[in-house]
Amino acid sequence: MASSTSLAKRLLLGRPFRSDRLQHTLLPKRIALPVFASDALSSVAYAPDEILLTLSIAGASAFMYSPWITLAVAVVMATVVASYRQNVHAYPSGGGDYEVATVNLGPRFGVAVASALLVDYILTVAVSISAGVSNLGSVVPFVAEHKIGIALAAIAVLTALNLRGLRESGTAFAIPTYLFIVVILGMIITGFVRVFVLGQDLRAPSADIVIDAETHHLTSFAFVFLLLRTFSSGCAALTGVEAISNGVPAFKPPKSKNAATTLLLLGSIAILMLVGIIMLARATHLQYVEDPLTQIVGGPDNYVQKTVTAQLGETVFGSGSILLYVVGAVTALILFLAANTAFNGFPVLGSILAQDRYLPRQLHTRGDRLAFSNGILFLAVAAMVLIVAFEAEVTRLIQLYIVGVFVSFTLSQEGMIRHWNRLLKTQRDPAVRRRMIRSRAINAFGMALTGAVLIVVLITKFLLGAWIAIVAMLVIYAGMLGIRKHYVRVAAELEPSEERPVLPSRNHAVVLVSKVHKPTLRAVAYAQATRPDTLTAVTVNVDDKDTRTIQAEWERRQIPVPLTVVDSPYREITRPIIDFVKSMRRGSPRDVVTVFIPEYVVGRWWENLLHNQSALRIKTRLLFEPGVMVTSVPWQLQSSQDRDLERLDRDLSRAPARGPRIRPNNVPAGVAATPPAETPEEPK
Repeated sequence: MASSTSLAKRLLLGRPFRSDRLQHTLLPKRIALPVFASDALSSVAYAPDEILLTLSIAGASAFMYSPWITLAVAVVMATVVASYRQNVHAYPSGGGDYEVATVNLGPRFGVAVASALLVDYILTVAVSISAGVSNLGSVVPFVAEHKIGIALAAIAVLTALNLRGLRESGTAFAIPTYLFIVVILGMIITGFVRVFVLGQDLRAPSADIVIDAETHHLTSFAFVFLLLRTFSSGCAALTGVEAISNGVPAFKPPKSKNAATTLLLLGSIAILMLVGIIMLARATHLQYVEDPLTQIVGGPDNYVQKTVTAQLGETVFGSGSILLYVVGAVTALILFLAANTAFNGFPVLGSILAQDRYLPRQLHTRGDRLAFSNGILFLAVAAMVLIVAFEAEVTRLIQLYIVGVFVSFTLSQEGMIRHWNRLLKTQRDPAVRRRMIRSRAINAFGMALTGAVLIVVLITKFLLGAWIAIVAMLVIYAGMLGIRKHYVRVAAELEPSEERPVLPSRNHAVVLVSKVHKPTLRAVAYAQATRPDTLTAVTVNVDDKDTRTIQAEWERRQIPVPLTVVDSPYREITRPIIDFVKSMRRGSPRDVVTVFIPEYVVGRWWENLLHNQSALRIKTRLLFEPGVMVTSVPWQLQSSQDRDLERLDRDLSRAPARGPRIRPNNVPAGVAATPPAETPEEPK
């Protein structure tokens, strides 16, 4: 019977995959689009909200600028998509912006890009989940009342799905993503037909509210600043575009071509949906404010401001229509799933950084489902901390957002310009040169545009919370350089020299004794088998009565190893043993001391709390002593043997019948296999 922990893990994650199954987890374009593009596609659910609520500061008349702001965001998105299509063709290994910056600008620029992306991925999860809860709360009041708990639960579910493996999570997310695209485009088309073809006067639920603008008489400079801030908020729609360049290895061959095609589909659909929602909002006179309690004058009693997509769904389909709830449900669902972009990008980037020794090596290895499990868990925990710290408020979290992604956009495009310049120096084919020059022009325009946006974001959002993201990037940047420095220093220390290692002059063996029982006798026998130059047993005198009992039993059994008693007037065990071991090496630094520690092996986790604590403390201290070797001598208790037999029975029951089954100790089938108690031979 499997342990409860193993059973729960298998139920959540499924059976483990062999390493040779990795090829079967690669994604076709139809699955890669929802896996990598859900973040950018879902931005149409909160980017319009941010555009309108920021404009509302200047009053209802400022909403007329929303289409122009949206058009500017669309131009930036189209430019970024075109630029990243060059990236995935030039660097298909999956390093993305990090690899581009490292190869062309230098390692420190690469680390800067990586730190920005890591922060942005964490914020992607926090913002997407919070926005999903907000949209769902517009339809279901219970969700709005418990948004933090529901947001944390959503992250836990996404974590479990991604731990099951990339392809399996992509299949689970494909249907909701495509359903969101169909529903939102259907809502936009239906609304346009009713307004512009049928001539119907559609008015959003917020069309008739009056926005207080008396306190917002902005100067020309302040109004321009407000427009720039609105533009920077709308640029949140660009997050997630870079994930495809980091995830090229997850695509089926031809990887670069499939990734570039997915990028094109992503950009086209996202731009179409974003522009469509803003234009439909203008056509239905929709209004959305930052603070309904102070900005709305003479509104209806108990007015609750719904999100932009929820208002449009109610306007187009009717307040009692089932399609309204479909719009709310799929919008909330796609926002939840948008975090999946980060769950695929963050672990891959973390693995690459760990391979380059900028992050702990634990992030480099895949789990038993061929997913980067440690990276997924780290991302989930970090996002949960942000959710709790900012109370799942989208408006507060989004101020930290997009700083990191535009840092990586700008540095990546600069790196690509240097990439093309380097290739043009050696390329002589006119047709190839023309393609390179065209690609360089695209990347140059992209760098200029994303660099300008980055400046606007920093100016307009720095005091609103962007400084927190910048500080986080600096901390991660310094941390990665410190980790790299540590690994380099350790590698240098471990590098073998050309000189042959010097053999120890003598080996002194010490067996620790707490009682005269089977584990101690086995440790003594094993120590004798190693044939050390000297061998002694050591016990610490904490209680005089117990010590005399050990001495008497030692003499009665006539164990041919001297027993040394070390006094401990303060009843401490670890320090006297350390001092005794040190004293054995003072005579000759070339001598080594091998300490044999008897240990229990238990079969249940809670039994570890009852045993081996003293041995663990002693081992930990001895590991820091030069010239000291620590050897654990295990003694398997009955609970550990029962667990091994249960595992053996389970394996035998699953194995195909290929002859008679051999059970331990010749126990007949159907009879519990209980091994005889093992008694080690006493030393002679």
